[in-house]
Amino acid sequence: MVVEIIRYDIASESVEHFIQAYKEAGTYLKRSTHCLSYEVVQGIEEPGHFIVRIEWDSVEGHMKGFRAGPEFQPFFALVKPFFNAILEMKHYSVIENSR
Repeated sequence: MVVEIIRYDIASESVEHFIQAYKEAGTYLKRSTHCLSYEVVQGIEEPGHFIVRIEWDSVEGHMKGFRAGPEFQPFFALVKPFFNAILEMKHYSVIENSR
Protein backbone atom coordinates (compact mmCIF):
# COMPACT_ATOMS: atom_id res chain seq x y z
CA MET A 1 0.00 0.00 0.00
CA VAL A 2 1.08 3.57 -0.74
CA VAL A 3 -0.45 6.88 0.24
CA GLU A 4 -0.90 9.72 -2.22
CA ILE A 5 -1.04 13.17 -0.65
CA ILE A 6 -2.41 16.10 -2.62
CA ARG A 7 -2.35 19.52 -0.95
CA TYR A 8 -4.43 22.34 -2.37
CA ASP A 9 -4.69 26.08 -1.77
CA ILE A 10 -8.18 26.94 -3.06
CA ALA A 11 -9.36 30.52 -3.56
CA SER A 12 -12.18 31.44 -1.16
CA GLU A 13 -14.68 31.90 -3.99
CA SER A 14 -13.99 28.34 -5.21
CA VAL A 15 -14.12 26.45 -1.89
CA GLU A 16 -17.73 25.24 -2.22
CA HIS A 17 -17.17 24.20 -5.84
CA PHE A 18 -14.04 22.27 -4.78
CA ILE A 19 -15.91 20.46 -1.98
CA GLN A 20 -18.75 19.48 -4.31
CA ALA A 21 -16.33 18.35 -7.03
CA TYR A 22 -14.50 16.03 -4.65
CA LYS A 23 -17.75 14.63 -3.27
CA GLU A 24 -18.65 13.61 -6.83
CA ALA A 25 -15.10 12.54 -7.72
CA GLY A 26 -15.05 10.26 -4.69
CA THR A 27 -17.65 8.04 -6.30
CA TYR A 28 -15.10 7.16 -8.99
CA LEU A 29 -12.38 6.49 -6.42
CA LYS A 30 -14.75 4.12 -4.59
CA ARG A 31 -15.34 2.19 -7.82
CA SER A 32 -11.65 1.62 -8.47
CA THR A 33 -10.22 -1.67 -7.26
CA HIS A 34 -6.88 0.12 -6.81
CA CYS A 35 -8.17 2.72 -4.34
CA LEU A 36 -8.26 1.24 -0.83
CA SER A 37 -9.59 4.38 0.87
CA TYR A 38 -9.52 8.15 0.66
CA GLU A 39 -10.30 11.25 2.66
CA VAL A 40 -10.53 14.96 1.98
CA VAL A 41 -9.80 17.30 4.90
CA GLN A 42 -10.23 21.07 5.10
CA GLY A 43 -8.07 23.46 7.09
CA ILE A 44 -9.71 25.02 10.12
CA GLU A 45 -7.40 28.02 10.42
CA GLU A 46 -7.12 28.33 6.64
CA PRO A 47 -10.38 27.07 5.07
CA GLY A 48 -8.94 27.26 1.56
CA HIS A 49 -6.31 24.64 2.39
CA PHE A 50 -7.27 21.05 1.67
CA ILE A 51 -5.46 17.73 1.87
CA VAL A 52 -6.61 14.76 -0.15
CA ARG A 53 -5.21 11.46 1.15
CA ILE A 54 -5.68 8.41 -1.05
CA GLU A 55 -4.52 4.91 -0.17
CA TRP A 56 -3.63 2.96 -3.31
CA ASP A 57 -2.73 -0.70 -3.59
CA SER A 58 0.57 0.38 -5.22
CA VAL A 59 2.09 3.22 -7.23
CA GLU A 60 1.62 1.08 -10.34
CA GLY A 61 -2.01 0.43 -9.40
CA HIS A 62 -2.56 4.18 -9.24
CA MET A 63 -0.49 5.31 -12.20
CA LYS A 64 -1.24 2.47 -14.61
CA GLY A 65 -4.34 0.76 -13.23
CA PHE A 66 -6.57 3.63 -12.12
CA ARG A 67 -5.40 6.07 -14.78
CA ALA A 68 -6.02 3.52 -17.54
CA GLY A 69 -9.36 2.41 -16.10
CA PRO A 70 -12.86 3.69 -16.82
CA GLU A 71 -13.05 5.68 -13.56
CA PHE A 72 -10.18 8.05 -14.34
CA GLN A 73 -11.67 10.24 -17.08
CA PRO A 74 -14.82 11.26 -15.17
CA PHE A 75 -12.77 11.63 -11.96
CA PHE A 76 -10.21 13.88 -13.64
CA ALA A 77 -12.86 15.99 -15.36
CA LEU A 78 -14.22 16.90 -11.91
CA VAL A 79 -10.88 17.77 -10.28
CA LYS A 80 -9.06 19.26 -13.28
CA PRO A 81 -10.37 22.82 -12.67
CA PHE A 82 -8.32 22.82 -9.44
CA PHE A 83 -5.08 21.47 -10.90
CA ASN A 84 -3.32 24.85 -10.74
CA ALA A 85 -4.13 25.11 -7.01
CA ILE A 86 -2.06 22.00 -6.16
CA LEU A 87 0.80 22.71 -3.77
CA GLU A 88 2.01 19.11 -3.56
CA MET A 89 1.11 15.77 -5.15
CA LYS A 90 3.32 12.83 -4.13
CA HIS A 91 3.27 9.19 -3.10
CA TYR A 92 4.43 8.14 0.37
CA SER A 93 5.19 4.84 2.11
CA VAL A 94 3.54 4.21 5.47
CA ILE A 95 6.18 3.50 8.10
CA GLU A 96 3.98 3.66 11.23
CA ASN A 97 0.28 3.94 12.01
CA SER A 98 -2.13 3.30 14.86
CA ARG A 99 -4.55 1.01 13.05
